[in-house]
Amino acid sequence: MWVDNCCRSNSSIIDDPPTLISTNLIPSHSSLPSLQTSSPRHFIPTQSLVKVTLPYYPCLVVPPIHFRVLASWLHTSTMSGTTKSSLSASSSIHSLDEAEKGMYDATLEVPAPGFVYMSSQKNLLAGTASPVHQGITPCTSMPELSLSLPAGHTPTDAATLDTTVKKPTAPKPQKPKISRWILFDLWFNTYRKFFTFVVLLNLTGIILAATNHFRYAEDHLGALVLGNLLCAILMRNELWMRFLYLVAIYGLSVCAPPPQLSAITNTSPKWAPVCVKLAATSVLQHVGGIHSGCALSGAAWLVYKIVDIIKYRAVQHPAVIASGIITNVFIIISIVSAFPWVRNTYHNVFERHHRFVGWLGLAMTWVFVILGNSYDIKKGEWRSDTNSLLSAQELWFAVCMTIFILIPWVTLREVPVEVEIPSPKVAVLKFERGMQQGLLGRISRTSIMEYHAFGIISEGRHATHHYMVCGVQGDFTKGLVSNPPKTVWTRQLKFAGVGHVSAMFKRGIRICTGTGIGAALSTCIQSPNWFLIWIGSDQESTFGPTITGLIHKHIEPERMILWDSKKRGGRPDTMELLRDTWTRFGAEVIFITSNSQGNDEMMRGCKKEGMHAFGTLWEF
Repeated sequence: MWVDNCCRSNSSIIDDPPTLISTNLIPSHSSLPSLQTSSPRHFIPTQSLVKVTLPYYPCLVVPPIHFRVLASWLHTSTMSGTTKSSLSASSSIHSLDEAEKGMYDATLEVPAPGFVYMSSQKNLLAGTASPVHQGITPCTSMPELSLSLPAGHTPTDAATLDTTVKKPTAPKPQKPKISRWILFDLWFNTYRKFFTFVVLLNLTGIILAATNHFRYAEDHLGALVLGNLLCAILMRNELWMRFLYLVAIYGLSVCAPPPQLSAITNTSPKWAPVCVKLAATSVLQHVGGIHSGCALSGAAWLVYKIVDIIKYRAVQHPAVIASGIITNVFIIISIVSAFPWVRNTYHNVFERHHRFVGWLGLAMTWVFVILGNSYDIKKGEWRSDTNSLLSAQELWFAVCMTIFILIPWVTLREVPVEVEIPSPKVAVLKFERGMQQGLLGRISRTSIMEYHAFGIISEGRHATHHYMVCGVQGDFTKGLVSNPPKTVWTRQLKFAGVGHVSAMFKRGIRICTGTGIGAALSTCIQSPNWFLIWIGSDQESTFGPTITGLIHKHIEPERMILWDSKKRGGRPDTMELLRDTWTRFGAEVIFITSNSQGNDEMMRGCKKEGMHAFGTLWEF
């Protein structure tokens, strides 16, 4: 019965911690008793054990069925001739087949081998004392099965085995899936809506004019060209945009405008519903779509006009045709250089071509307008009076274009600047006089080349200084750190960013990452109704005491979250921060200033959660 019990518990023997024991229990053939074959179970005495050498592998589990098959082979090879004849071949094969299927039938049941010990010798074949492979089984031999370790492995000592249970690492949380409708809604934003509307409207006009169904276009093609170009210029003009922002802010306010513009941050319209304020903010932020659409449409109308002139070249003066073609070339080059992939990849190329070629296009526009309205195609001669020129709509469009292009450059000044370099990654520029919140300024080392825009940090118009935070990215910002200037060129007329409309909302959240603090901080400093969330790495050391001092001086601890990713071991779950702050602070809107990836993630999350948000426009 010892053998039967051992066979029942052989799997537990293998699972126990290994003890390296070598046993030699190989009896002689004469000591083997005869096996009882009449019983469904065959018993083998304990001294009839087989020496088995097995390498130790962690987590090695040998099913009992393997030992049964092995014992059957050993039993049939050592049985006497009379015993062999009593067992039919068919029943033996059937028994083994049932064993392989996991069924418990009249199969041989033998104890598991003794304890396992390891052999460092590599012996892949079963060694025998006699040629068993020839069918000869001498009475003095028993087969010995030796298993060795794989190549490159050494025996492992049980004392040095690491049995520490390692906790499984938690899988990274998967990002929530955003519906296609949200992705499309964010892609087809107000900018693209404006662009699509303007282009389709002008395209319809061109088709109607080409089919002789647009009478005004037949007589005033030049006005349609310059009208579109003037509208494009206005949408990027500092003075005009400041005017639109003031109209929106005070127009949605129930109270009268304060005597000083510095009080703009205290204006809190209460009558306007949130949807109206959100619509006004979206329009002001995305007027660039009108700029792009009108510029492209103006170029299309200009091409149509040149084709019309060439069509009737027999009655046109060659100078008019030549000036029109040159103007068209300059305008098209200026527009192509402003395409997003050119502007974002080759900033200096964009600036040179868009500005200087655009100025050449403006000069040629004057030539084209004067020549085109001074030549009488009916008489084939030049007019001596100026009445036809002064009454032409094209002339006054050209005048307005010139004025609005010149206004920002009239305010150009070279101003002193103090550069603070708290770290190799950031330069903090300090200028004289205070500023309103939500404004941006352009600076350059030269008077007309390489202007870059940065957010302005100020405590208000009453302050003595304002600051710009310039992160080191391109050649210009690297030069601010390696070779700090004493003076820079800037336009005194600053242009408004989307943060300028923060005065329209009762409460809001300003979230930014890294150097985005430059565009966000003024809003939270000058208005107690805005909550600041700033995410960055080692903020105090990177941005210096000036910026951190302004934050702690003017913003209460309960009105800000400063997340130092270096101290906290990583970036936060921004959507969790925004959700919690949105509910706790009672915000109406969120303004985001971050890199392209962070901006997209937060915009999608806010859209999904139903929180109104406006982010940085990176593609336009």
